[in-house]
Formats: sequence, structure tokens, C-alpha cells
Amino acid sequence: MAELIDGDIDADRRRRADEALFEVFASARGLADPNPSYRTLREETPVHLSGFGGVVLSRYDDCRSLLRDNRFGNGENSPGSAFGSGDPEAIAYRREMEARRSESRPESMLFLDPPDHTRQRSLVSRAFTPRRVEGLRDRVAELAEERLDDLAEAGTGDLMTLLAEPLPVSVISEMLGVPQSDWPEIRSLVTDVVVTLEPSANLDELKKAEVASQALWHYFTELVAERRADPQDDLLSALIEARDEHDKLSEGEILAVANLLFGAGAETTTNLIGNGINALFNHPEQLDRLWADPELVPSAVDEILRYDSPVQIDGRSCLEPAEAYGVRFEPGDRVLTLLGAANRDPEHFDDPETFDIARGREGRAEPVMSFGSGIHYCLGANLARVEGQEVFAGLIRRFSSIEPAGDRPYRQRLVLRGLDTCPVTVTPR
Repeated sequence: MAELIDGDIDADRRRRADEALFEVFASARGLADPNPSYRTLREETPVHLSGFGGVVLSRYDDCRSLLRDNRFGNGENSPGSAFGSGDPEAIAYRREMEARRSESRPESMLFLDPPDHTRQRSLVSRAFTPRRVEGLRDRVAELAEERLDDLAEAGTGDLMTLLAEPLPVSVISEMLGVPQSDWPEIRSLVTDVVVTLEPSANLDELKKAEVASQALWHYFTELVAERRADPQDDLLSALIEARDEHDKLSEGEILAVANLLFGAGAETTTNLIGNGINALFNHPEQLDRLWADPELVPSAVDEILRYDSPVQIDGRSCLEPAEAYGVRFEPGDRVLTLLGAANRDPEHFDDPETFDIARGREGRAEPVMSFGSGIHYCLGANLARVEGQEVFAGLIRRFSSIEPAGDRPYRQRLVLRGLDTCPVTVTPR
């Protein structure tokens, strides 16, 4: 079990840190705004041996270093599994569900370590090079324009259902070759499945997620069979044919990759769009600034990723005895990196609590931690940025104004952080 090398910290500081961690994971207030708790952890106990199990890191340098440290791996380390909801039934069901999956399916690349991770990623990453993603920009813009047409026609409505949710699913679906008539069904299934990443997931949510996961797996099993018989110019056909010398993806690995691309790609980009509009509404001077100067869109997207990251947490497990961050680790010890806290570390970002859409211009800002780091750095980071940029550029081009039209509550989730609804009113140009 992990232990501090130079002895334990003050009991009061440890208690306050555990209270801050509980606030982040288990309270409505903390889920709505985890940043005050992040600040407490970062300032008082940046390397925290949690009473809930595991070590929690909240400083930029520590998080980045841990995610790049090969002594720590990603196998069997979903944040949802590492920190349970506190409900014994939900915890037991999660374990049963994961056991059933491990018996019948290969593990997702998200939770693999080298050499298996290296092999799979090398075969899949060819579809996500900066050049190939940039080549998709025009089509992303076209798909965004279709969703913006819906918003313009309505004049008012929920930005999440009209734009933020359907667009990323459309982009990934088209890349993989999912027929357009199936996009709404896939979107619904993905939304249900990703809840398994959340420590706070309750029993009903986990049961619903397992049903959705089985349906998604079955859907892609049939689609892969169709593509084997009749290859198309799409990513799924490319995955089937992907080879590296004598190596190729197995049937199960192809299915796992397809499922991962939706869970990791669609949901996170949905949150990027929603969180971005929310941040702009909360800072109207920045909203006006962006509408007056569309050249700020790229830096604005990076600032949205920093200020309210769509992914707040990443985790690792210790693979071998190690000493790091003043802690002595043993194999199996778990570590959580608070990416949202790292993105507001004043040692790396000037005035980090301020939302400044020009922060990234002229090389003034350091890389955000929102896509992780190291060998598991998000494959879809470039695509997410392109989608975010085309959405905000499209909003500016199509509408002279966009205004809030109601409350914008966050979902009660932390790992994948995003709005539940975002009512807006738009004025076409």
C-alpha cells in the first residue's frame, strides 16, 4: 500500500483534503463546481493519500509526470472502478459487469499497457494524424452547418440536443461508416455507456449502461461483417485491413476500437462545445470579444479546454515498486490525476482562475492537460479541436448574437464533465 516516504501529513490537513475530495466526487455542489476543492487539494495536499483509497495528484507537473511514467500503467484502471460510489450494490454490480466483459471481449485500448497498447495504437493512429484530421475539416464544417441550420430554424432551444450532442456523433459515425439513419440510436447508446467511467454511477445507471454496451457491441459486430463482405471508403473498413508487417487487429479489437472512438470521441467533444458556450455566457465580455474577432476561435477553444475540461480525471496503477512524489508505491497501488486541477495550476498558467480566450496566442500558454499525456494521450485531440473550432466559427458566422435562455445545469458526473441542458436564443445575421 502506498505510503509517504517522510512520514504522514498533519491530521487536520489530511482531513480537509479528504473532505475536499468527497466534495468533488460525491456532492452536488462539488460536481457543479469542483474548482474550489481542487484549489484546496493543490494548495494544502497536492500529493494526497486518500482515505477513500489511492493517491491523488493535483499539480500540473505531478500529473504530467505520472502520466508519462512507464512504472504506472492503465490496465484495469477506470476511474469509475478506482473510486466507487459508496453504494455496495453498485460496486458489486460494477465488478460483476467488468468480469463478464473481460470473459467475452478484449479490453479497450484505453485500459491496455504496452506491448498490447503499442501494437493497437500504432495500427489505429494512422487515421488521426494531424494531416488526415485537417483533411476532414471541410466535412466537419458541412456537418456543423446542418446542425446550425436546425438551430437557426428553431431560433431557440437546447444547444446540447440541437448541436453539441448530434455533431460529434455524426462526425465519428461518418468516419466509421455508420449509416446516417442509425446516428440517433448510436448517440443514445453512447450516452448510456460512458456512465461506467463515473465513480458516482448508481445501480440503475450501471444496468442501463450494460444493456447499451451489449447493443452497441452487437451493432458493430453486424456492421463489421458487412464491411468484410463489401469494404467501403471508411475507417471501419480501414481497421479491418489495417496491418503492420504481419500484424493486424483481431475481430474483437476492431469492435473495441469502434466502441472506444464513440465513448472517448463523441462524448468529450459534446462537453467541449457545451462547456465552451457556458463559459462564454458566464463571461459576457469574452463572448462579445470572440464575436468581434473570429480570429480568436483557435485560442478560445484551447482556453475552454483548460478552463472547464471535458475530461477532469485520469488514472493509473503502479506496475512495479516505485518512489515518486514523496510516496513509496507498491504494485497495484492506484493514482488519480486531477486534470481539471492541473489546468488551473498557477505555477503554469498566469491568473488561472480567469477565463481569457486570447491566452494561447503568441505562445503565451502551456499545453493543457485535458487530453492527458504520455502514451495514452488522446488520439482524437486534433479532431476535437477541429470540431470545436468549426462549431464556434459557424456560430459566429451564422448568428449576430447567442444568448442564454434558462438554467444550464451540469450532469452529475465528473470524469466526463459537461452540461445536461443549455437553453439558448439565437439571432440570425
